[in-house]
Amino acid sequence: MSASPSPRQLLHEALASLRGLGRRSLLALLGIVMGCSSVIAMLNIGSNATDEAMSIFKDMGTDTLVVQFPFAPQAPMPMPASLDTEPLLRDVAGLEHLAALGLYSAPVTFHGRTSNVSIVGASAGLAAAARLRLREGRFLSRFDDHDTYVVVGATIAEALEAPGDPLRLGEQLTVNDYLFRVIGILQPQASAALLPFAANDSLFVPAPGMPRLQPAAEVSHVVARVSPGADVYSVGAALGAALTARLPGHEAQVQVSQQVLDGLKRQTRTFTYLLAGLGIISLLGGGVGVMNVMLMSVAERRREIGVRMALGARQRDIRNLFLIEAVTLTAAGALSGAVLGVAAAYLYARFSGWTFSLAYAALPLGMGSTLLVGLFFGLYPAVSAARLQPVEALRDE
Repeated sequence: MSASPSPRQLLHEALASLRGLGRRSLLALLGIVMGCSSVIAMLNIGSNATDEAMSIFKDMGTDTLVVQFPFAPQAPMPMPASLDTEPLLRDVAGLEHLAALGLYSAPVTFHGRTSNVSIVGASAGLAAAARLRLREGRFLSRFDDHDTYVVVGATIAEALEAPGDPLRLGEQLTVNDYLFRVIGILQPQASAALLPFAANDSLFVPAPGMPRLQPAAEVSHVVARVSPGADVYSVGAALGAALTARLPGHEAQVQVSQQVLDGLKRQTRTFTYLLAGLGIISLLGGGVGVMNVMLMSVAERRREIGVRMALGARQRDIRNLFLIEAVTLTAAGALSGAVLGVAAAYLYARFSGWTFSLAYAALPLGMGSTLLVGLFFGLYPAVSAARLQPVEALRDE
């Protein structure tokens, strides 16, 4: 009985056989490349989409609570223009910062330049509760409640400035015929989806002074931060109950940033799985192409198989020969597909304005699934070749 060929010999014969197939092996290789690159690109795009969505909450943190008050026409009394938050901070355990706010829109004018902005009537704790950072000056304090002071968002400050005429601390802005003195200018703030205002595009004025600009001004939201180590869900429930009791007829609806973040993670994970599933379908199509090429190779090499068996080759030797051909073909496709998939994901992130990062699972899953597909679809042709009877195979011309 002859010795089994070494793995090196089997690989050499597999490469020679694949070269002999010519265009057919190239077409099968192309199908594997497209399938593998689809899996890797889809997994990486899904991962980058998740990272991009999570970055919205990066600066806001997971300890933020936002309370909103739906319109209640049957309430015994309207919402107040401002809210004293000190009793709430004392009564609700686990609160570190708390601020009430109301929203309004109005044109603002500075040295003849006008811009329509969002006015936020805020209490003093909003900077700490919403993590607002100042470029210069200071934020509103409780001693400013009856003064016409304003803190300007970064984008609004740029819109009101002109070459040689910057917006400085102490300058006066005109809002609805009232003059407001600038006491602070914010740094550019990252997007915070849960907050009810866009800090960069807003002016912040003392909440008790909002009736100057809007006679029907009222509190619309409360923003809070939970103390380190406190449970955000229990603190949120306690805060909602306290606000509902303090404001009869008005239901306090509490949104927890961690809850929103968890829901967003589930959605993006589902999105990633969907994209990966589409890539797997494409990869299975490439696997069918590999099986088709290997079946044609078996049919064309029946006489060669018969000769090998007559010279002492065992069934497992024949099976391994064709199985290595299939795996070699898919391995080449996996390597090429990995390069193409990463490049496609990078270009997609670049054109989408995202920050590209290589998903740690994309390459192992993409290349691993490709090799498994090649092994699965190459197994049937290899077993078929091994089961041929030498006498019948030698009869083929």
